[in-house]
Amino acid sequence: MDYLLITLKTLFFYFAIVAFYRFMGKREVGELGIIDLIVSVLIAELAAISIEKFEDSVFMMLIPIAILVILQIILAKLSLKSDKLRNLLDGEASMIIDNGKVNFKEMIKQRYNLEDLLTQLRAREVKSIDEVEYAILETSGKLSVFTKNANNSGAYPLPVILDGKIQTGTLKSLEKKEKWLYELLDTKKVKLDDVFYAFYKDKQLFVIKNSDCIS
Repeated sequence: MDYLLITLKTLFFYFAIVAFYRFMGKREVGELGIIDLIVSVLIAELAAISIEKFEDSVFMMLIPIAILVILQIILAKLSLKSDKLRNLLDGEASMIIDNGKVNFKEMIKQRYNLEDLLTQLRAREVKSIDEVEYAILETSGKLSVFTKNANNSGAYPLPVILDGKIQTGTLKSLEKKEKWLYELLDTKKVKLDDVFYAFYKDKQLFVIKNSDCIS
C-alpha cells in the first residue's frame, strides 16, 4: 500500500508541477533568473518531502508550493513596472568584451575570471578572444558572443530606452547625458512616454514606438 501511495503521489506532483510551471510562463531553463531558480529548487524540495512523508496530506504540501508560484508571478509583474526591482531580483547584463577589448574591471566586479570567459567562448566554438567583437554576460549567466565577421559587422546596438524608461547605465557607457537623449528624441519628434524600445548604433538612434507594437 505504501508503494502504491508513493507512486500516486509522485505522479500527482509531476503533473501538478508541470501545471504550475505552465502557469508561471514560458522560459528556457538556461534563461532562469535568480528568483526563478530559487522557486524551482524550493518547489522540487517541497515535492520530494511530500513524497517521502507519504502519510501526510498531499494538499497541505500544495499550499506552500502555490504560495511560491503566486509570489513569483507577483514579483515578475512588479519587475515589469520597476527597473530597480528588476535589477535587484535579476541583476543586469554586463559587457565583458566591448569593441574587441576585454573589460577586466567588469569581470572583477562580477567575479568572472579569464578561465570562465575562455570556457564559454570555447562552448560557442570561438577559438580566441581576438575573434570577439562583443561579449555580454547575461543575467542568467549565459555569455552572448558577437564575433568579428561580415554577419556581425558594425557596432553593438546599445539599448538606451526600455519600456519607456531611460537606461542610465547605457548612457554612462556612452559617456552621454539624458539631455543628449532628449535632444535626439526631439529631432525624431517622439516623446519618451511613446517609446517602447530605443537603441543606439553606428551613431544613430533607432526607435520603436508603442504604436508599432501589437497590443
